Amino acid sequence: MNIYDKANELAKALRESQEVADITAAMKLVEADPESKRMLDDFRVRQSGMQQAMMNGEMPAQEEMEKMEKLFDTLSLNLNIRRLFEAEQRLSVIIQDINKIITDSLQDLYGQN
Repeated sequence: MNIYDKANELAKALRESQEVADITAAMKLVEADPESKRMLDDFRVRQSGMQQAMMNGEMPAQEEMEKMEKLFDTLSLNLNIRRLFEAEQRLSVIIQDINKIITDSLQDLYGQN
């Protein structure tokens, strides 16, 4: 068994999953509405900036965190953006589950049960 072949099979299965199809469909709807796309793009830029700062060890100010939460809530009122967020969340859960399965399979290497 070649582990890279299995990883490629998993990647293919993810690409062909309903969750990815749902993200693709929702993204097309968002992109068809210039205002929705602009709002989402702005949110993603701000989100990326916050994540980058956090990776550099800088915690965002509480006010900035609250602004992002409010912006997320506002964007979620848009049906197409909410569909996208929900589809992304479902895919994220699958990826977390896969990561846990892989990690759990290696626990015995370190003497943990």
